[in-house]
Amino acid sequence: MRLDVTIDPQSGFCGGVIRAIKKAEDFLSGGNGTLYSLGSIVHNEAELERLGDKGLRTIGKEDMARLAGADVLIRAHGEPPQTYAQARRYGIRLIDCTCPVVLQLQRHIREAHDQGSQILIFGKVGHAEVLGLVGQVDGDALVVEDMEMLSEALRAGRVDLERHIELFSQTTKSPDGYKAVCQAVEQALEGHGGHLTIHDTICSQVASRHVQLSEFASARDVIVFVAGRDSSNGKVLYDLCRRVNPRTVRVGSPAELDPATFRDGDRVGVCGATSTPKWLLEAVAARLRSL
Repeated sequence: MRLDVTIDPQSGFCGGVIRAIKKAEDFLSGGNGTLYSLGSIVHNEAELERLGDKGLRTIGKEDMARLAGADVLIRAHGEPPQTYAQARRYGIRLIDCTCPVVLQLQRHIREAHDQGSQILIFGKVGHAEVLGLVGQVDGDALVVEDMEMLSEALRAGRVDLERHIELFSQTTKSPDGYKAVCQAVEQALEGHGGHLTIHDTICSQVASRHVQLSEFASARDVIVFVAGRDSSNGKVLYDLCRRVNPRTVRVGSPAELDPATFRDGDRVGVCGATSTPKWLLEAVAARLRSL
């Protein structure tokens, strides 16, 4: 079978993930001993296995009590203030790799809350970044994942329409989804005493990927989207590709490719999430070329 295979030049790790992985690799190559990552440093199984072979160990918060004096990496997603307090209590040395974009978002949420605003966050409930954001204000924030959750919150009166509401987004959410949520809150406020401030907090690198990836997906016969099972950004971008190009398949590794998906002469585009390493995209492309 002859396939015309192109790797999307914009796919691969975002800046925050690149920074975190480089810090981890620098530590591990320096003979500093074991490095623990508080949660998966990246939501990609193949990359986690590669870093695990170098000595990176993934832990949960419940493990911190037994790691007094250890070196622990805070990943790009960030953490709530309580995590830093816990680390100090156990004498843990932190390597803080929180993405600068996330740090800025955390600060804006604290400031808005200090001014008495209701905090509304468009994000995935339970996602590591969102937990860190909500933790900035001791849980005093409302999180909605989609329009259905927002509608339910409005019906239940959990959104105070007589108050100043400040609306933020998780940095990796869909720009179109955020726009819809913003418009819905604005409409709900009409005729009430409250008002709304919308913060542009989706990472610019992520936002531009949506436009670029739509163009890439529409220009190919088939799209092979490469992402880890737990990648939130992967789900968003995969769904985007599927809307633009119905012949989109999602795989986690070259071994998951099904030759029956392709036809001789297909123009195949290989792309992935902000948590997908370039080397894995290249491995998938190489496998496609050998079919």
